[in-house]
Amino acid sequence: QVQLVESGGGLVQAGGSMRLSCAASGYIFSTYALGWFRQAPGKEREFVAAIRWSGGMTSYADSVKGRFTISRDNAANTVYLQMNSLKPEDTAVYYCAASRGLYTGSNPRMYDYWGQGTQVTVSL
Repeated sequence: QVQLVESGGGLVQAGGSMRLSCAASGYIFSTYALGWFRQAPGKEREFVAAIRWSGGMTSYADSVKGRFTISRDNAANTVYLQMNSLKPEDTAVYYCAASRGLYTGSNPRMYDYWGQGTQVTVSL
């Protein structure tokens, strides 16, 4: 069993930066991948980025490419999402998720564990 706890959300002005963290407890196998999703009010959960625990292969949604960077610290069992050039449309609850099978795609059903989420609000 893996537990995921997100932190680092809050309020930021448009154009600003923010870094989210996701601390994982339990054993993270080398075959796992960790990702970030977000959900704005009235919208479906949306893929943001993912990274393989071993090797560090990454994938990003087109809407965040060039602005967001996902990284991991294997020793600390933590995944980060560095968000730069934030826009009001990035406002959402951000969720960390873990997939047991190397999956780094956008289908939320392929992720087995989820955190509780952290609110990110980008103001004009």
